[in-house]
Amino acid sequence: MSTRAWFPTCLYHEPLQPSGLEKFNAALADECRSLRDYDAAGRRWSAKNYPGGYTSYASLNQLHKFSSTFGGLERKLTAHVRRFAAQLDMDLRGRTVHLTDLWVNIMPEHAAHSLHLHPLSFISGTYYVVTPRGCPGLKFEDPRLSKFMAAPPKTAAARPANRAHITYPAKAGHVILFESWLRHEVAANRTTAERISVSFNYNWA
Repeated sequence: MSTRAWFPTCLYHEPLQPSGLEKFNAALADECRSLRDYDAAGRRWSAKNYPGGYTSYASLNQLHKFSSTFGGLERKLTAHVRRFAAQLDMDLRGRTVHLTDLWVNIMPEHAAHSLHLHPLSFISGTYYVVTPRGCPGLKFEDPRLSKFMAAPPKTAAARPANRAHITYPAKAGHVILFESWLRHEVAANRTTAERISVSFNYNWA
């Protein structure tokens, strides 16, 4: 081939487990909503920084240490993160991956999450708990975007790998992983139902 792809940006997208997701997600959704009711500090922070929605990011962001439900989720997620790190040919130098932060996001109608990345971690991701039909997916930005300079725009029929942005649909029961430096965002929820997800960061030590 005269043209080859180098320095790829990889995304991992798989079901959390082969079966039993409906029951698991129902229990997880109940706990997420109970957490919102309990977490007054998180609601206050969200009112200023996450308009219309709720996140425990700034108040209760190590839920796997305090809840058996989220602790069970941690064990399942870690298996996926190990697999992704192996696919990326990462040399952990005898160390292991470990979950550092895990928090809840509840997005009712109109709530959005602006473009950001996850510092101080190496793999981040989201697990989808409740995804109403038509709710927004996770939009990723080409990390080279600021270096394109005089490049012409992409054609309307550009292959996904050549686009400046790509959106993965939010699908309940699925986990999506990405390297933490990759910028991403969630557009405003245009449905009347709540979109519930759990976000997390991993490090290695």
